[in-house]
Amino acid sequence: MLLFAGLGNPGAKYANNRHNVGFMAADAIARRHDFSPWSKKFQGLIAEGKLDGEKTILLKPQTFMNLSGQSVGEAMRFYKLQPADLTVFYDELDLIAGKVRVKTGGGAGGHNGIRSIDQHCTKDYRRVRIGIGHPGIKEMVHGHVLGDFAKFDGEWLDPLLDAIAEHAGLLAKGDDNGFMNKLTLAVQNAPVLQQSAAAPAPKQQSHIRQARQQKPAIKVPETGPMAAMLKKLFGGKD
Repeated sequence: MLLFAGLGNPGAKYANNRHNVGFMAADAIARRHDFSPWSKKFQGLIAEGKLDGEKTILLKPQTFMNLSGQSVGEAMRFYKLQPADLTVFYDELDLIAGKVRVKTGGGAGGHNGIRSIDQHCTKDYRRVRIGIGHPGIKEMVHGHVLGDFAKFDGEWLDPLLDAIAEHAGLLAKGDDNGFMNKLTLAVQNAPVLQQSAAAPAPKQQSHIRQARQQKPAIKVPETGPMAAMLKKLFGGKD
C-alpha cells in the first residue's frame, strides 16, 4: 500500500492559493483514476484507489499547513507504512513555475508542511516539489505563496496537473525519472517556462534592480574654473 499526501490549507479561502498546489495534485489524481469519494479520517480527507495496480491512499491534511505531519503521521501508523511508502506533493519556491522535481529525503527548505512531516515521519520519504516560482524579493514571499494563481498561470498549471494525474502510476512503481520526463514534455511549450529560461534568476533580478536604483555618480570637470577651484581645495597638479 502507498500513501500519497497533497499539502495545502483547508477552506474555500485558500483553495486557489499557490500554497495549495499539493491539494490540487491530489484532486487531479483522484479524478483521473476514479478514486473513492473523499471522506474524513486522520484529521484530513482521504480517497482510496489504485495506481499501476498498487492500492493507494490519497490524503489531504485538514490541520493547516504547519501541522500537516499530525495527519500524515496518523495515517502512516494506522496502515503500518514505512517512509518509503509515502509520497508528498507540495509547492516549491526555488523552482520556476511549472517545473517539477522528485527526490527522496533532504531538508524542509523553509516549507512548514514538510518540516512538520519530517518531525512525525522522519525524512526518508519521497517529495514531489511543484515549482511556483519566486517573486524575487524576500518581503514578497508570504504574499506570493498565499496568493491565488493568476488566470494566465492556467497555461502551465492545467496541463501540469493533468500530466501529474495521468502519469502518477510511474511514481507508484518507482519510476521517478520517467515521471519527471513526462511532466517536462507536458509543459515545455508553456509561455512562463520559455520566459523564465531567458530571464535572470531572482537573485540576479534583485541585483539589477538595486543597480538601477543607485544614483549616478557626479561627473567632475577636468578643465575650467570649477576644476581649478577643486584642485586648490583638494590638491593636485595644474
